[in-house]
Amino acid sequence: MEMDAGGSCSRKRKSAGLDPDEAAAPAAEGHGPEPADEDQEPPLPAAGGGGEDRVSHLPDGVLGDTISLLPTKEGARTSRKRKSAGLDPDEAAAPAAEGHGPDPADEDQEPPLPAAGGGGEDRISHLPDGVLGDIITLLPTKEGALTSLLATRWRHLWSDAPLNLDHRGLRKDVKDLAALVRHRRGLDPVPAFRNLQELDMCRFGFQYAHLWPKPVPATAAFCFSETLCAATIADCHVPDITAQAIHFPKLKKLELDHVTISESSLRTVLTGCLALECLLIAHSYGFRRVQINSISLRRMCVKGYFAGGPLHFGELIIQNAPCLERLIQHGSYNPHISVISAPRLETLGFISSDARLALGLTVIQELRIVDNLMPEVRTVKILAVNTHALSLDVVIGLLRCFPCLEKLYIKSRGRGESNVWRKKHLGFTSSFDIRLKKISWEYYRGIKSHVDFATFFVENAKVLELMTIQVSKYDYHEAFFAEHHKKLRLDSKASRVARFRFTTDEPRRCVKGFRAHDLDLADPFERKDPHPFRDLS
Repeated sequence: MEMDAGGSCSRKRKSAGLDPDEAAAPAAEGHGPEPADEDQEPPLPAAGGGGEDRVSHLPDGVLGDTISLLPTKEGARTSRKRKSAGLDPDEAAAPAAEGHGPDPADEDQEPPLPAAGGGGEDRISHLPDGVLGDIITLLPTKEGALTSLLATRWRHLWSDAPLNLDHRGLRKDVKDLAALVRHRRGLDPVPAFRNLQELDMCRFGFQYAHLWPKPVPATAAFCFSETLCAATIADCHVPDITAQAIHFPKLKKLELDHVTISESSLRTVLTGCLALECLLIAHSYGFRRVQINSISLRRMCVKGYFAGGPLHFGELIIQNAPCLERLIQHGSYNPHISVISAPRLETLGFISSDARLALGLTVIQELRIVDNLMPEVRTVKILAVNTHALSLDVVIGLLRCFPCLEKLYIKSRGRGESNVWRKKHLGFTSSFDIRLKKISWEYYRGIKSHVDFATFFVENAKVLELMTIQVSKYDYHEAFFAEHHKKLRLDSKASRVARFRFTTDEPRRCVKGFRAHDLDLADPFERKDPHPFRDLS
């Protein structure tokens, strides 16, 4: 279950016959989370906390039935959150009074559920339990609990489904928010909570992220640690005495966001995560160094944060991580990274021009190879680079270091260096096998150094399949495409199957950076939001 912005928990529960009147948390009646940006379409949660959206794939009639069960305000929001569903909430059957589900006079009576358009057919109850759990997850707390009164068929579903607890009705005061986290109803290990598998706590939101001192989570919040598989701890201070009591033997996914914790306590927490596969540390401080020794860790992301003083996250050491496949560095302030042993590392980035990266005996400083006692790193297939000045020399150096690269992501902001290459890199182009299949680059300005940079890959990447070039919204028009079709010499491309795609960042997307679930993606750098594009052959 997820408790957004005040204290939230994600859980899977075994059917325990919990009375919904006792379990419903004191969230504001009829209020769900409000997106920060109306244009943003967050993914619908799936039962068990997964990222799959099974609800939007249902037939329109069933979705209409679902909207009929929602309170008025939540029903109206569905048109903004999921325009792709093609439903107008006004066409769905009008719900009962907001915040009230069916109240049968007799407990044994099972009234028919409303159908879209006022029909009597109950199509919802025939859906699989997992899909019904997804639907219940979208309801506010009280309405979700009341679904157990609809029919015998529904009685156990609410106790099995992830439960949304929200605090929107509370005053925006940190003490109130912390009190919700400590509320014994939600944190006592009653039978329905003993098998809690997912916990998301203390996410107060951006307006509380920099408050000091940060609230301390109740010790009871970690009473589920023996069964937890995924945990997000955010916007709080974890004192040493609390950290010593934390033990996550089954935890596979851990996210620390805006957390203050000492270096020794962080080491204790990570050491206790014996099955950890995914780790994200974002905007947290109180420690100088993080050292990883984990035989299970597969994915990791760090987002540095400078809070002033000596106790900011400045260094990450991957001592031994035999299963690590993805290492992501994201944000404006990045710690130095040393990878001593990660033999299966395939995805790496963003390497920035102001950070230091050591991979075994290879040291990369300001994107240039400064020490290369180990000739090459052949396991890396996906690389992301963030640079101030676009330099073909730098990229060629990285290609030599990572000769098996298949995908290259480049972010550049300046004009760049002179990237004339035909004579300068003749030896490289004649002897090196460029294996790149996909290149994504932002921003292309159409100036000579950018044209020279792009034509290098147009004429030399023999297995290239797609090159995506992001331009300013002012350059996104047919005249620009036609002009640069000639300048980039697309008719002389080395790969017969290559496509060249122009795109733009408009409409501007809301960039929140990486979250733990992004690390589960096969390619975490690939752009997922809807955006315009124009393909040139």
